[in-house]
Amino acid sequence: MIVLTKKEEEIMTFFWERGPLYVKEIQAFYDEPKPHINTISTMVRILEEKGLVGHESISKTYRYHARVDKNQFSKNTLKGIVRKYFNNSNYVAISSLIREEDISFDELRKMIDEVERNNG
Repeated sequence: MIVLTKKEEEIMTFFWERGPLYVKEIQAFYDEPKPHINTISTMVRILEEKGLVGHESISKTYRYHARVDKNQFSKNTLKGIVRKYFNNSNYVAISSLIREEDISFDELRKMIDEVERNNG
């Protein structure tokens, strides 16, 4: 399971929402005071080391892109959480979520109906 820091997740969201980007473009998305370009560049390289970001060389710079889409990443993360924290049991994970989030029977029934519609 790949774990992201809050800042790494923020940068991945830029890629998922906007597509390929240069580091300078990422910096422009931040409010003042903007993070230093070297800080962003380091974070992008860390994401590349984790296998989530790739790059292509254009002129004398790199343009980066997500190597995994958001849906696949969230599925893999959820599977990792279930495996790591819930003894690989979907039943235990879902039961815990229902209790902790105080999900009503009607809400649960709606979720089940939606799953059945999408799988049927």
